[in-house]
Amino acid sequence: MKLLRFGPIGCEKPGLMDDNGHIRDLSDLVQDIGPDTLAPLRLEQLAKYNLNDLPLIEGPTRLGPCVSGVGKLLGIGLNYADHAAESKLELPPEPLVFSKAVSCLAGPNDKLVMPKASKSTDYEVEMAVIIGSKAKYVSEANALFHVAGYAVMNDYSERKFQFEHGGQWVKGKSFDGFGPLGPWLVTKDEVSNPQNLNLWCDVNGDRRQSSNTKDMVFGVTEIISNLSNYMTLMPGDVIATGTPPGVGLGYKPPLYLKAGDIVEVGIEGLGQQRQELINFKK
Repeated sequence: MKLLRFGPIGCEKPGLMDDNGHIRDLSDLVQDIGPDTLAPLRLEQLAKYNLNDLPLIEGPTRLGPCVSGVGKLLGIGLNYADHAAESKLELPPEPLVFSKAVSCLAGPNDKLVMPKASKSTDYEVEMAVIIGSKAKYVSEANALFHVAGYAVMNDYSERKFQFEHGGQWVKGKSFDGFGPLGPWLVTKDEVSNPQNLNLWCDVNGDRRQSSNTKDMVFGVTEIISNLSNYMTLMPGDVIATGTPPGVGLGYKPPLYLKAGDIVEVGIEGLGQQRQELINFKK
């Protein structure tokens, strides 16, 4: 299934994308695409419904973040060797984890309002893993049991905030709109191998990032198992698994984003996003 949320900001409804590319309304079956809906048994129940019996949404509509009620939004840093090299940082011995404020979540095609006076806003295409059941001290062998599905995420970063303002990376990762998630959550039964998906990022039509999730230093099972030793992962938690090389920071001189730029990112089988960047206004 491709689960999604549609409608105006703050008033999104639960839905799914049918086999013909049409949005179907799930409001009569679930309250939202949140922690309760992502439980394994609930997803199995939803999968049994006849999609043609669900109300069809006509015409274009805004898509919101594909998951609601996110408790933790975590990122894995330096998880592609070539990206670590372009950042001039050493590969970590185990997954390097940071947080993004959940208030940064946005729809996959929402406009991105850049931070006030930002000169170093950057893009990062990433595969996001959405947790479906509580995970604590889980083995790598059992890690995928706790996954509800996967989605596209653009882990936007303000590099000056990230590296020059002291403290942790969270300052540079959490501005409003810095976490577009979607267009939909693809349930894990439709992703035969999360470690073999092509992913890419274009800026104004220029291909900046192009890689495959097989190049991740730490795979999905390693990440989930490792994090579950330090914190309990809960249904609805989102983990962005790292970005490949080609970010603006890695160019000489850096190619950071500016108002008017169009950023498009996508992952094989998971869909794609498009954001137009605009300046902050009071």
